[in-house]
Amino acid sequence: MSLYLDHFGLTEPPFRITPHTDFFFAGADRGAVLDALCYSLEHEEGIIQVSGEVGSGKTMLCRMLLQRLEARGRGGDTVYLANPSLSREEILAAIAADLGLELPDRSPHGTTRALQQALLERYAQGRRVVLLIDEAQAMPGPALEEVRLLSNLETPREKLLQIVLFAQPELDTRLADPALRPLRERITQHFQLQPLARPDVAAYLEFRLRAAGYRGPNPFTPAAVGRIARSSAGLTRRINILADKALLAAFCANQHQVDQDQAAAAIKDARFQPIAPGAARWLRPLALAAGGLGLLAFLTLALPGIPWPERPAAQNQAVARETRAAPTPPVAPLQAAAPEQVEGDTLPPRTAARLADFQNWIGRADPSHFTLQLLVTDAGSAADVERLLGRLPAQLADGELRVYRSGPPGRERLGVIYGDYPDRQAAGAALARLPGSIRASGPYPRPIAQLR
Repeated sequence: MSLYLDHFGLTEPPFRITPHTDFFFAGADRGAVLDALCYSLEHEEGIIQVSGEVGSGKTMLCRMLLQRLEARGRGGDTVYLANPSLSREEILAAIAADLGLELPDRSPHGTTRALQQALLERYAQGRRVVLLIDEAQAMPGPALEEVRLLSNLETPREKLLQIVLFAQPELDTRLADPALRPLRERITQHFQLQPLARPDVAAYLEFRLRAAGYRGPNPFTPAAVGRIARSSAGLTRRINILADKALLAAFCANQHQVDQDQAAAAIKDARFQPIAPGAARWLRPLALAAGGLGLLAFLTLALPGIPWPERPAAQNQAVARETRAAPTPPVAPLQAAAPEQVEGDTLPPRTAARLADFQNWIGRADPSHFTLQLLVTDAGSAADVERLLGRLPAQLADGELRVYRSGPPGRERLGVIYGDYPDRQAAGAALARLPGSIRASGPYPRPIAQLR
């Protein structure tokens, strides 16, 4: 493995199939679904369902949602069930254990009463618990019925427990059963993770390489990308397996470029089974389900200034990421992007000045450090950024306040960040010291490496 990494100048394996959140790709619909999930958990009260084919990235999305909730101070109010093959009694016991409840009466009725009391206490403190269930399609019928009953825990005005089901398409088939209609009626949002289209596969491969410290030109030729995209059917787990095998084949041949020959060898070795005909509906152009599309349209058009987290570095157009020290691969190094030109007549003065500060800072900032994300908005809403900069307290109006521009042409975003902290703990402490008016907008710690 060490020789393999040194050969390509990598600091870690880029195509592991374990859901490592540093490698979350927000292209295609992934970042949009994550944003919509966060919005739904803040404003919706029904059950949320996220569907996707095997290997489409549901568990990674679930881990990212957990991370996002933790960054917003809700980590202690989150329950994650990775094992769906639990009885209804075991589900109740697992939730109670995650919340640290003492259960003198371990009967289902006693556990439910203790859980309801704990949820009421958290609700009184302005907190609501989120239950995330992975591989929900494998849950026994009685366990699914328990999920429905848990969704009934509420005050006269609000739900006490928010539930997100991550599942394969088979869950829809199960929910078509008349016996599960009461549960189906409680699902208010349904998002679908679609397979990656070929252009997204190319962007995904390069993003993973850069996240693993690679600094050379993209080693995957267009022909190799095409073969990987077709054989993987756009499923990220399959893409990871094929890309890893193709890189290994290039290493064994002492090459630094992955062409269609290496891709063909990887495909032959992987021996993937064709996607079942019943799953063909997943291979349409990238889109969200109707409910998710409507929600995303609302977020984009009606709430352009809402502080949703920005996309990871693969979609940013700030300066190129400086990676950690790694052996230089025997290929031409990636050239750093030229600093973005600031047109003084298109950005208000404070915003333009803070954008220049960002450009001077990002090239020398330590990628292992953290900053605080205060705002993200459309580039066309620069007036919102200018107003925010104008009303910030004096304690923030110093050189630590910066503005960046990112995103592809036509979909550019402006972000406002504050500070440079050595780790997430220090950033969290600084977040707690922010004025209440700023904390109310939902700022969160963000890795500088991801920002790049």
